[in-house]
Amino acid sequence: MFTTIIDFVAHLLGSGLGNLAAYLAAHVLLCLLPAFYIAGAMTALIPKETITRYLGRNTPKIISYPAAAAAGFLLAVCSCTVIPLFAGIYKKGAGLGPAITFLFVAPAVNILALSYTGTVIGMDLAIARLVLSIAFGIGVGVIMAMIFRKADAEHDKVTDAMFEGHAAMHRSALIFLLVLVFLLLAGTFQTDLLKTTYVSLDIPINGVDHIQNWLFELVPFDPSRGEEGVTAQGAVLILMLILIGLASWKGIEPIFEGFNSWTWISTALVGFTLMIAALGVVPNPEGITLSLTGKFFGVFISILALGWLLKYGLTEDETRNFLWESWRFVKQIFPLLVVGVFVVGMIREIIQPEWIQTLAGSNTIFGNFIGVVFGVFMYFPTLVEVPIAQMFLSLGMHRGPLLAYLISDPELSLQSILITASIIGRLKAWVYVAWVSLFSTLAGLLYGAWVDGIGLEIVALYLLGILALLYAAFWVFNPRNESKAVTTHS
Repeated sequence: MFTTIIDFVAHLLGSGLGNLAAYLAAHVLLCLLPAFYIAGAMTALIPKETITRYLGRNTPKIISYPAAAAAGFLLAVCSCTVIPLFAGIYKKGAGLGPAITFLFVAPAVNILALSYTGTVIGMDLAIARLVLSIAFGIGVGVIMAMIFRKADAEHDKVTDAMFEGHAAMHRSALIFLLVLVFLLLAGTFQTDLLKTTYVSLDIPINGVDHIQNWLFELVPFDPSRGEEGVTAQGAVLILMLILIGLASWKGIEPIFEGFNSWTWISTALVGFTLMIAALGVVPNPEGITLSLTGKFFGVFISILALGWLLKYGLTEDETRNFLWESWRFVKQIFPLLVVGVFVVGMIREIIQPEWIQTLAGSNTIFGNFIGVVFGVFMYFPTLVEVPIAQMFLSLGMHRGPLLAYLISDPELSLQSILITASIIGRLKAWVYVAWVSLFSTLAGLLYGAWVDGIGLEIVALYLLGILALLYAAFWVFNPRNESKAVTTHS
């Protein structure tokens, strides 16, 4: 009995470590690392007034919430990537409501995931995910702003004091930020231009294919279960991440005491590692084949431009602040991300997909809520979630709970909850979790009702009714309306 328990615990720990290794190898460099730098650049280089002009708590709601939703839709990043960006705009002075809308919308309406969902599962589900995510994303933001309006006002005062005097953003800083965004897009978008191989090189290094096969045995590769495995290239990238962390600790942690050689070593390591991540690497018995795709050239050009701008475009203070803010986001977010991914890897071994038909086989409140719960404990990276959703569908999950799962999966993954709590506080984070759970359940119910034969016009009326109630509640409890009422009465 004791041996069985030990074997089971060892299996869970192995699953957690395997999930973490696969995540670090496949999703940190070209997705998360540029996001950390973008967040650092937004905090260090963008004037508070620029953020608050469109996303501030005092900006008219008719501007701020659609702007937040549009920014999330246009950027269209996965949940792990959006959190540093959310932290950056919130720290810089965005109102809690618009920032939350951005946090909700960006991963939920990821363009890649939507198009892939439409191709694999059905365009009707993809359109429902788009429309309901934007509608309820704005709804969640409005509610959060309404509930925490006093704390939001205090946060606004703090950011006023913190960033007082930062009223101008010169051209080089703006170009630097735009190049960072281009780097993120070049590394993550799946277009023909970026996927096409323009140069192919064969390098006679024997044994790499055996190493990769051994790694796949150690960390299984099974797309049907969302297991991505670790390639030989991924193992190298994990090692490079460790080197980047050590160099950054020695070169960026003490950066306000002055730049040192480790500062530039860590920065150069980041650029070199990103180029390795952008390479196409295919091991074979004769060696390895390196593919220089459009992605590689996009990343390479971005790194050259960023290096030039760091040396000649930014001032010394801007460079110091940019590197420090980026490193601060890494220290704040990355450890929680590691813990969350590790725990999810263990929990996924306990939760069996076969339970789905019994728990979420019909379009009920309970069935849709179970879809949300699966989104918390069975998080899968962007695009991987789509074949997993297809598997759930084949196992008997109703399309309503399936939509509830797809909306909640990027919003409420365990690591996302932990990190969001570290940014806005545990109370706000759990209130956010509660409302997202409710709206994801409602979204599944509405779409599931349409699937079950209720007319689209009836479903649309239900949706409009929910949004009207939200608007009415916001208008009634809006402090400005309260003050107007007092003035009129006096």
